[in-house]
Amino acid sequence: MLAVRVPAEPSRHRVAVWRELRRTGAVPLGQGCWAVPDVPAVADGVARATDLARRGDGEVIALRAAGREDADAARLEQLFTEARQAEWAEFTADCGKFSAEIDSEVAKGKFTLAELEEEEQSLDRLRRWHRELAARDVFRAPGAAEAAQQLKHCTEKLAGYTDQVFRVLHQM
Repeated sequence: MLAVRVPAEPSRHRVAVWRELRRTGAVPLGQGCWAVPDVPAVADGVARATDLARRGDGEVIALRAAGREDADAARLEQLFTEARQAEWAEFTADCGKFSAEIDSEVAKGKFTLAELEEEEQSLDRLRRWHRELAARDVFRAPGAAEAAQQLKHCTEKLAGYTDQVFRVLHQM
């Protein structure tokens, strides 16, 4: 559990801490109170959030906590899983956009190295995002498997597009 206190002004410090905690996989429990699994994968993010809070004249108090009852622990696990599930859904939607973008470029006949490079960068972004999500998905949300399949599909889609670009360029 993290008790976070950062002055309201300037707001950039509060926002920076909030973003870092979200990126780490923490879930908000109430005003200034966050829960994060006590696993090595999130330790660096908690340290960064703590540092950001201190730079903004705030503080983070980290406590080890356990539910008083099994239901409390189950509820926390559910909150983490719901948060990751929402992130996996967003990731999967972005994979769909990537796939549609490739289809659009093929339909337009846009087979240029510049476009290929742009699509490669988009796939690299998806790969990084997938790694980050997988690292903080401590309880294995159900959407992770579908997300992995979608990333594989995107990789295959880009490979096909790459082949088409090189065939077109070598015909010239």
